[in-house]
Amino acid sequence: MTHRERLIACLKGEKADRPPDYEFGAWKQTFERWRKEGLPPLPEKADKFEVLDRFFRTDGADTGSGIPVEVGLFPRFDPTILHEQGDHLIFRDDEGVICEMLRPELGASIPKYLKYPIESRADWQRMRDERLDPEKPGRLPDNIDDLCKESFYADYPVIVFVGSLYGWIRNWMGVERLSVTIYDDPEWIGDMMEHLTVLTLKVLEKIAGRCKIDVAHWWEDMCFNKGPLMSPKHVAQFMLPRYKRVTEFLRKECECNFNSLDCDGNIHSLVKLWLDNGISVMLPLEVPHTDAYRIRKEFGKDVLLRGYFDKRALIEGEEAIDREFERILPLINEGGFIPHTDHCVPPDVSLENFCYYRKRKCEILGKTFEVEFSEID
Repeated sequence: MTHRERLIACLKGEKADRPPDYEFGAWKQTFERWRKEGLPPLPEKADKFEVLDRFFRTDGADTGSGIPVEVGLFPRFDPTILHEQGDHLIFRDDEGVICEMLRPELGASIPKYLKYPIESRADWQRMRDERLDPEKPGRLPDNIDDLCKESFYADYPVIVFVGSLYGWIRNWMGVERLSVTIYDDPEWIGDMMEHLTVLTLKVLEKIAGRCKIDVAHWWEDMCFNKGPLMSPKHVAQFMLPRYKRVTEFLRKECECNFNSLDCDGNIHSLVKLWLDNGISVMLPLEVPHTDAYRIRKEFGKDVLLRGYFDKRALIEGEEAIDREFERILPLINEGGFIPHTDHCVPPDVSLENFCYYRKRKCEILGKTFEVEFSEID
């Protein structure tokens, strides 16, 4: 089977020659550790997902260009170091958030967010007009005509990224301000989500009827360890009708029957809401918070599951890795499941342990284990 045929069969819950082989990337600090253990140096702007795919020859290394439209901030902010303070940096990231974090060379850290770009309606209107204009030139690549034609006969999956509703606004406002604004000024929240929806649709209209898309991908990261950061009631009110407008548009205009959504944390109370509005692929299913077996019992193969290999097993070594594969083997054998780590590989994982994980995974999937540690341009 081709990569594209294999993925579509898996998405439909049908039998394939083997499950697709994907990974979920690794942190920059992980690659820095692995470089000391035998990995070649990486380009400065190397993508943490693409690099892992290329070194370990996953199916993700064979994805082609897809349909790379831009539906987010455009242009993004220029990342800028504003102040150096001992072991810490104060900087503005590419979404305009001013953060404090440990110097990257000293290890991985979660940033402390000091100031968000949206604190008022005026801030939102400025960002909307300057960076969220759907007609801004450059939101489609120059070779979009060729990519659209290629999408009908490509032997790799054709994927398009369609953005975020909660996740991006949370990044721009902060969890606290967004949560309070949902109650104090719900009309404003609706306005922002509506603009993001219209932006996505206006960009997609430019390729309507011109391409065949296999999967549209969303990013939200809107759940914590106990459940969503926005109540299911408000998700239904603000987000679901807007999801449906996009998923229905893609289905009718681009033959796209599958939407995937990246959300960490405990997603149980949102799965049915997403599923009922066209989103049927859930990832990365973090083991401490989400029970993939429970989702499979509730929804069968209507929901495709991705991830669910506990990355902490990679730290412990071979025996723990073997136990983890044994735990998820029933899902692999049942189908409608793509196993990979339940988030990016952390820097406490040795290259030796990750190579063992890859070797065992390929054996289980029925795929030849390959590594290609040549330098990446």
